[in-house]
Amino acid sequence: MAHALIEVERRFIPGPGTEKRLQELGGTLEHQVTFWDRYYDTPELSLMRADYWLRQREGSGWELKCPGTAGVSGPHQEYVELTVEPAVVAQLCEVLGTEVLGAGGVAAVLGPLGLQEVASFVTKRSAWKLVLSGTDEEEPLLRVDLDTADFGYTVGEVEALVHEEAEVPVALEKIHSLSSMLGVPVQETAPAKLMVYLQRFQPQDYQRLLQVHRLREKPQGTKDPEGNLG
Repeated sequence: MAHALIEVERRFIPGPGTEKRLQELGGTLEHQVTFWDRYYDTPELSLMRADYWLRQREGSGWELKCPGTAGVSGPHQEYVELTVEPAVVAQLCEVLGTEVLGAGGVAAVLGPLGLQEVASFVTKRSAWKLVLSGTDEEEPLLRVDLDTADFGYTVGEVEALVHEEAEVPVALEKIHSLSSMLGVPVQETAPAKLMVYLQRFQPQDYQRLLQVHRLREKPQGTKDPEGNLG
């Protein structure tokens, strides 16, 4: 997949002292922002059931998250992010089993691919960044996003972006280390905003996704079936 980064992330439930602890660890509040996310899929949820997640974020454009290699077990997720529209369109066509629909943008292929909006919500985010002491300055920063969705769900995410699969274990080590410093229990998992949205407002879709991911992931024991998108 061209133009792709590997996102390694771990979600957690933030507490009242999370931001103070981030400050104590040398974290910097980069910005606070409010944005509107729309997720798209077929009526049968063909993308989500295959662990692909198509999102349009206000002010940021389109993103397709594709499943990464589930090679390290634990309460984390790993995805390849596609943000260049021709690459997104090509991957959508591959996943949905159709021939590539020209070189147009994502919006132009929604109808031909049978994609429709399946979820929409607004998030208020406080975005932090920090470097753990003793780490290589050339390594990517750790980012911590503290999100509150407009339907009343609050979740945190520790994230690192890397370019190569070989960098994932080091990124995971840093993520787990910071999570521990923030007081997150070792095996704590927190569902993504999208999954909580579906659980509350589209319970039939939520149950369909939960069943599919449990069947696929349980034998490997590498992912939380509720823990897909943020």
